[in-house]
Amino acid sequence: MLRFILRRSLGAAVILVLLTVVAFLLFFGMPRDPALLMCGKTCTPDALANIHATLGIDKSIPEQFWIFLQGLVMGRDDYAQGPCPAPCFGYSYHTNEAVWSTLLDRLPTTISLAIGGAILFLTVGLGTGMLAAWKRGTVVDKVFTAGSMVLSSMQIYFLGPLALALLVYQMHVFDEPKYTDFSANPAAWFTGLIIPWAVLSTIFAAQYTRMARSSMIEQLQEEHVRTARAKGMSRRYVFFRYAWRGSLIPIVTIFGIDLGALLGGAIITEYTFGLPGLGMLAVESVRFSDLPLLLGVMLFSAAMILLFNIIVDACYAFIDPRVRLS
Repeated sequence: MLRFILRRSLGAAVILVLLTVVAFLLFFGMPRDPALLMCGKTCTPDALANIHATLGIDKSIPEQFWIFLQGLVMGRDDYAQGPCPAPCFGYSYHTNEAVWSTLLDRLPTTISLAIGGAILFLTVGLGTGMLAAWKRGTVVDKVFTAGSMVLSSMQIYFLGPLALALLVYQMHVFDEPKYTDFSANPAAWFTGLIIPWAVLSTIFAAQYTRMARSSMIEQLQEEHVRTARAKGMSRRYVFFRYAWRGSLIPIVTIFGIDLGALLGGAIITEYTFGLPGLGMLAVESVRFSDLPLLLGVMLFSAAMILLFNIIVDACYAFIDPRVRLS
């Protein structure tokens, strides 16, 4: 098991390095001079040369990339804003704050949104999907299937404003969504994220309902499941003892990718509800052409997705022992 995880971790590390190379070349190796973004409209040749020296972009691209990697591993002390401890992504063009500290400042909002939404959509999605598979062909199955198809076609930027208009501004059931530090006020943290969780989970739960239903029905057609039924085992026992575990593999795959992407920043959800997370930070970095900040968000999001791919592989090995022997 340990060797299996180490192999997957090594492969993820190689992929992350390659992504870092590609991202760095896209941001700093493109024809346009990135120093012009910092210098502004009233830029002078002396100011531009000073920014080149400060950012290190007066050197060749390979030298710049090597300095960037060194900063990620060991930190840097050559910034005008001050020392930049590892992992150093540099300083924001717009705020002059360290990119890594900005990411850490926005991370709790994204974690709260992602984990709360994931618990909700996974519980609802798997529950309704398994129930639809259990009641296959009945009215319950048709209602859940039709409802999931309708809801999965919705978009967060449509459901979000609709939920705000009805539940906050018209009916006054909930307060306007906002992020509150959990340690400071758990109740305000919970109530401030109910609507974003509900909207986020509505879209995802509909997808997981269809996926869980189809996966369970496919497992029920497997030979070992039919053999168990032929031996006289009850339908309930076969459903939960044999079919349930086998149906989890495709669900774990998609869930790992979805959760990794959400932890990298739920851009549409955070922007819709004005939540100051990594997704909102990505929008702000694009708006201000803040290359170091955008690069930091991009690499952090990629790292989250790769991390959860490793976790998914470990779950494969736990669910199906044949995976770790392959």
